Amino acid sequence: MPPSVLVTGGAKRIGAVLSRAFGEAGWHVVIHFGHSREEAEALANELPSAECIQCDLADGDAAAAMAGELAARLDDWRLLINCAAVFREDTDQALDPGIFAEAMAVNAEAPVRMTQAFFADASSQGGKRVIDFLDMKLLNPNPDFFSYTMSKHALAASVRMMAMAALGEEDRVYGLAPGAIMASFDQQPEEHLISGKMNLLERITSPQELAEAALFLADGWLASGETLFVDSGQHLLSQPRDVLYLARD
Repeated sequence: MPPSVLVTGGAKRIGAVLSRAFGEAGWHVVIHFGHSREEAEALANELPSAECIQCDLADGDAAAAMAGELAARLDDWRLLINCAAVFREDTDQALDPGIFAEAMAVNAEAPVRMTQAFFADASSQGGKRVIDFLDMKLLNPNPDFFSYTMSKHALAASVRMMAMAALGEEDRVYGLAPGAIMASFDQQPEEHLISGKMNLLERITSPQELAEAALFLADGWLASGETLFVDSGQHLLSQPRDVLYLARD
């Protein structure tokens, strides 16, 4: 059986791009979904070797149990990609407690607990890798989507700590930080054509570039604990608001 990868949120958007890229590269892809069963099963049927698994990542115990269940039955579980995230609107002027709790649970707690279970229990023939999807807002922050941004900073802090805690010499923990790659929230296509080019290269970064970066990180050549930015230089700017609103202004 080929090496396995779990892609959380792997049925739609960037997660689906990742699932397809790893499937075509010869991996067995475990496509996690929360509510998108139809999309997950349709994608799995298109890949050479794939399966689907459902879990509500707002439940940290369930997320850890899912990782434990996969570790018990996958012979060569080599890669965990924490891609799933919630992105809801609140601001520095009015942090919403419910939005904050969900963001921290899904975007920070669940990835860390799955990583812990993965390193503790999974079997791998070539070292274990974790790729945590972060955000260029780590270096180019703004007050919009306040709870989301806080949760991504929390996950980013865990990358280096989990890299230090990894059990084997071949194990790696990475961050992968995209910029404005796909239309988000309530953004219209014409707005994305503007916002997607708000970077140093003035180009829209393709989701496929993220998949290529993830495939590179899966080989483990980069030092553990590092974060790779794939955003055409957006993280090097200083933007006062989310590009969603800059495009509208």
